[in-house]
Amino acid sequence: MKDPHRVQNAALTVTRWVGSPVSIIAHTLIFASCFVGAALDAIEFERMLLILTTIVSLEAIYLAIFIQMTINYQAASIAEVQEDVEEIQEDVEDISEDIDELQEDVEEISEDVEEMTEEEEVGEVAEERRRAEQRSTLEDIQVNLHKLLDDVERLKSSHQPPDAPKP
Repeated sequence: MKDPHRVQNAALTVTRWVGSPVSIIAHTLIFASCFVGAALDAIEFERMLLILTTIVSLEAIYLAIFIQMTINYQAASIAEVQEDVEEIQEDVEDISEDIDELQEDVEEISEDVEEMTEEEEVGEVAEERRRAEQRSTLEDIQVNLHKLLDDVERLKSSHQPPDAPKP
């Protein structure tokens, strides 16, 4: 066998042709012409039946072979398609697992972002609180410094000799 694809294509072509309306018309014309030839005494009736029976038998044998070849070819094609479907199902399962893992990663990242946001907010609140405490301490220092300066001025003025100039 030179090219198995060529034989498969031939088998497919023959089985398609045999199952077509053209085949029905061709067979009907051949059978009718055989009987017309026997009726017109162009060929002896028994001889025509012998030839026609032999041709029909050979045609049936070859058609059975071609049909079986076509079935085998289609069975192989179905097996290939089934393998492809199984591979696709495995790929879909792998993709589904990947999607589940990605969803878990997204959830973890979302939780991390929430924690970071909360920490940032807590950090901002703590920073604001620290600044407020610093302002309050600074104000206290300023008040105390003013009091201290007032006290120093009072002490200076209370300990100055009476003839010293006042500032």
